[in-house]
Amino acid sequence: MKDISMNNDDFLPLRDVVFNTLRNAILKGELEPGEKLMEKKLSEKLGVSRTPIREAIRKLELEGLVVMTPRKSAEVASITEEDLTDVLEVRRVLETLAIDLACKNITNEIISELEANLVRFNAAVKKNDITEIATTDVEFHEAIYKSTGNRRLIQILNNLREQMYRYRLEYIKDRQTRDNLVIEHRRIIDALRARDKEKGKNAILNHIEKQKSTILENIKE
Repeated sequence: MKDISMNNDDFLPLRDVVFNTLRNAILKGELEPGEKLMEKKLSEKLGVSRTPIREAIRKLELEGLVVMTPRKSAEVASITEEDLTDVLEVRRVLETLAIDLACKNITNEIISELEANLVRFNAAVKKNDITEIATTDVEFHEAIYKSTGNRRLIQILNNLREQMYRYRLEYIKDRQTRDNLVIEHRRIIDALRARDKEKGKNAILNHIEKQKSTILENIKE
């Protein structure tokens, strides 16, 4: 088990802080698929009693991030082909709708925001900063969502974002993938600037399909 530090938040109850800490650790790969979640060890690491740990594990099981084994022990859920396919099928539909609406509503200000994001993304790739790459990638897509002007769609995509974060980190593991992402983001920006729906949809679908094939190769290995 890697070192996990508590995500302190004075405005949240302790049980929620523990839940968010463990959830982020799973999404970021600090707690790896198949790793046992021992209440005693986690309570010692985080400096809390076992009760909030137990409550957090139950909530994580409901989210599908934790599974209970036959002997009633908890472990981090593995990334499966079925889970990945389910999430990406939903993402494919929502992201193409987002591109469609963005081509109608995007402003020059958001185009400039995407350009600035790409500069930071490229710098993170060159520095091999995985956390910054993932963060900047999230911000890139959120800027596109914002440009749709559809609050319900933004809300749904933001909810899906949390489920996607785990797969996003898996996707950016190797250097070639990260270099390709710079090119893919450039194509998306160019399509949005031209307000070209077809090019934009093709770019986002290609982006998602490459993510799927890369992650499938990784989990099969």
